[in-house]
Amino acid sequence: MQSLITRSDIRKHIRTLRVALTESEQHSAASQLVTQFRQLPELTSTKNVALYLANDGEIDPSLAIQWCWNNNINTCIPVLHPFSKGQLLFLRFTANTELIPNKYGILEPKLSVTEIVPVADLDIIFTPLVAFDTRGHRLGMGGGYYDRTLTPFINSPTPKPIGIAHDCQQLQKLPSKDWDVPLDKIITPSKTWSW
Repeated sequence: MQSLITRSDIRKHIRTLRVALTESEQHSAASQLVTQFRQLPELTSTKNVALYLANDGEIDPSLAIQWCWNNNINTCIPVLHPFSKGQLLFLRFTANTELIPNKYGILEPKLSVTEIVPVADLDIIFTPLVAFDTRGHRLGMGGGYYDRTLTPFINSPTPKPIGIAHDCQQLQKLPSKDWDVPLDKIITPSKTWSW
């Protein structure tokens, strides 16, 4: 792992690892993840959360989404902002939400202004990530969407960012940048990491 010097090298390596997981391994990881997920104390008083739709070998949070629906927690999914480059909007997500691929080929809810939930109204934003380290640093895909979304709320109690990842995405130490927003908590199928 010491040979992975650049953030780009790390992204490539970890994405290769997670894409190589079999369908059975992905399903098992998703089942174990929801076990960790529903034990989060933050969910006891939560009204609105943001999750994501899995892509590129990301751990699938669909069972966590279903758990939220079953427990009357409003669930939102990120959408690329149509006018503000590099920004995210969050739209309410239900079993009947129409999905369309965005410019990256990732499914997202079809934009509807009546379904937008302001970021400030979210209690938790569960973020996907490519890699994380033992200090809570998160490495994303490189677009900076989540960092831009979370930066204005760094000193606010909500929305609380919590990362979601496969166990294989954990590294000892990641190279970080000033704009990277660290996470206080990351959940994997086998463990909940807190800092």
